Amino acid sequence: MTLDTTILGAGMIVYDQILPSLYQLQRASIIGPIRVAASRTTRLRELVDAHFTAAFQGQSFEAHPPLDGGDSRVTPDLWKDVVAAMEPRQLVIVATPDELHNEMVTFALEHDQHVICVKPLVHQVRQAHAIRDLAYTRGLFVGIEYHKRFDRRSLEARGSYRAGRFGEFRCGEAKLIEPWSYRHSNFQNWFTKDKTDPFTYIGCHYVDLVYFITGLRPVEVSVRGIEGIFPNGNEAYMWSAAQVTFENGGVLSLLNGLGYPDQGAGSNDQGICLFCESAAGSNTGGGLIEHRDNFRGVAHSYVKPSAAGKYFHFINPDYFRLVPFDGQGLKPVGYGYDSIEALVAAAMQVEQAGSASGEGTAMDRRQTALRAIDERGLVATPANSSINEQVVEAGRLSILNGGSRVRIELGDGL
Repeated sequence: MTLDTTILGAGMIVYDQILPSLYQLQRASIIGPIRVAASRTTRLRELVDAHFTAAFQGQSFEAHPPLDGGDSRVTPDLWKDVVAAMEPRQLVIVATPDELHNEMVTFALEHDQHVICVKPLVHQVRQAHAIRDLAYTRGLFVGIEYHKRFDRRSLEARGSYRAGRFGEFRCGEAKLIEPWSYRHSNFQNWFTKDKTDPFTYIGCHYVDLVYFITGLRPVEVSVRGIEGIFPNGNEAYMWSAAQVTFENGGVLSLLNGLGYPDQGAGSNDQGICLFCESAAGSNTGGGLIEHRDNFRGVAHSYVKPSAAGKYFHFINPDYFRLVPFDGQGLKPVGYGYDSIEALVAAAMQVEQAGSASGEGTAMDRRQTALRAIDERGLVATPANSSINEQVVEAGRLSILNGGSRVRIELGDGL
């Protein structure tokens, strides 16, 4: 059994992570034909450069609109025709700006497709719950691509924290500052004040990571935004400073923005540090979880500059790299690939459950498989991770009101 796959969107995350991961899974006969639907052919053409040709010889995707179409052709609703034409119970990957997620995920589910969506899933909890209920009713998998969960250090920290080795999280800080060059990219057209902000777009990674490691749920959010103007004149929150309080009273401070110097040695600046302490009254000491994500212990100095124009570069080999292997071309390695592989495997698991023999109807078996995935909690789903939508919704309310504190009412099993 393989899953035919349609990617909605052709931006940076598709180029850097999603498409090469799918090509590797196609090599392994886990997925079948790949389609990519975008609003412009210019974005699609970037996915067929020499980078992909060398790494994945003989592999390609079906482009919508066709690559030989005019550059000026804009087809914002073409994705609906592509999804509607798919055979039932295949796979749709939503890799578009946040404000499009709810419509696209819902449309794919209504057309009987499993779905993987880049983070955050949606901006409102009620939307996440509606997606959860629709998917379960139809026996379909929906997964959210929080790839930091599959960093081996995160998995190690989760296991050790839940075994009690760190004690209890009390106070921490995290940051994720993306490159200045993003301000000159397509971000100008969608990363605007009325639609998103740095906390919503990238801060959610680290809020999710604290929840993933500790199991603690956020109960209060405050986000202060610092405004700026893109080169095309659009206003945006270029920076954000957030404080997230968790149900045990632990507090995470979080800095995000589009401003890491393009001349800097790294690709960005990111990391997390969580301070913990022993159980109340035991007074046996403190614990520490520190992950320096911007520097993985690898530094390269080139005589010819990298694709990013750097002569000296801190390399992150853990997120995503295409490396030589005992086969044709190159293969992807890193937790970015592991995340896509795990999400596709979860969709496959649900689909195989429906066709396997066993008690109950095919739908019963699919829903049993869905509950098992939700309970394991390794891949993010609307059922096990809607705390992220709670935080995003509270964060947007806070940043639009000058950093006011917004309480989160826990419930619905999360």
